[in-house]
Amino acid sequence: QVQLVESGGALVQAGGSLRLSCAASGSIFSINHMGWYRQAPGKQREFVAQITSGGSTNYADSVKGRFTISRDNAKNTVYLQMNSLKPEDTAVYYCNAFALVEGRHYWGQGTQVTVSS
Repeated sequence: QVQLVESGGALVQAGGSLRLSCAASGSIFSINHMGWYRQAPGKQREFVAQITSGGSTNYADSVKGRFTISRDNAKNTVYLQMNSLKPEDTAVYYCNAFALVEGRHYWGQGTQVTVSS
């Protein structure tokens, strides 16, 4: 089992920045990819960014050039640096971990990001 705890969500003005954190615990040796998804009111959950155990990254087109995902393996933590925030970035942001051996995804409880115009 893997437990994920997100933090860092807040209310911020458009153009501002936030950094989200996701701390992993439990069977972290089984984790391959980690990433972030978001869900806005009335919309489906969507992919935001991903980082592999080797450090390769992937981003949704909507956040490329504005968001940066990184991981600190010593702290078992993944970060999402969000710059130039837009009102359309408003959503609950969820941390995700994929364990290939188990063939399953783990999810955090989510953290609210609200961007005011």
